[in-house]
Amino acid sequence: IKAQFPEVEVAKFAFLGPLAGALARPIGGILSDKIGGARLTFWVFAAMAATILLGILPALHEHQFSVFLYSFITMFILTGLGNGSTFRMIPVIFQTERERAAAGKGEAALRQSRLDAAKESAAVLGFSGAIGAYGGFFIPQGFGTSIKITGAPDMALYTFIAFYLSCMIVTWWYYSRKNAEMPC
Repeated sequence: IKAQFPEVEVAKFAFLGPLAGALARPIGGILSDKIGGARLTFWVFAAMAATILLGILPALHEHQFSVFLYSFITMFILTGLGNGSTFRMIPVIFQTERERAAAGKGEAALRQSRLDAAKESAAVLGFSGAIGAYGGFFIPQGFGTSIKITGAPDMALYTFIAFYLSCMIVTWWYYSRKNAEMPC
């Protein structure tokens, strides 16, 4: 905001995005319970790419702060929804994997597989949360690098779109397509 809209007081708006994202996270979990974590995650990535293309980039080029702000808040909401859906997917993935491995080995093996899945998914959830925290570092660095090299944040935004598209492909292939290896 400071680089592209120097006339705007950043402090007035800085809290809105993280607040919106935090409020959206439990909604992402609830929606994932209803429609599936992979399905929601896939569509969140699609919506994030679309928000950059249809909201953020045009707002920057037309110097429309209100459109830019609403688009960025939308990105934070989508990030919260995606966080909730991803955190819903992880336990399902581990439970499915462990139950498949225990199939046909008796009730004791099935109980043990569920305990193992719970421990493993808890570890991965913690690790995922820690990795996710790096977004707060890498995203601003991406903007800074783009502005430094090109004078505008566009390069970073196009890189984010490419990343979201790759995430859509991975999510679809492994988790949400018909006959996916690990549907969730």
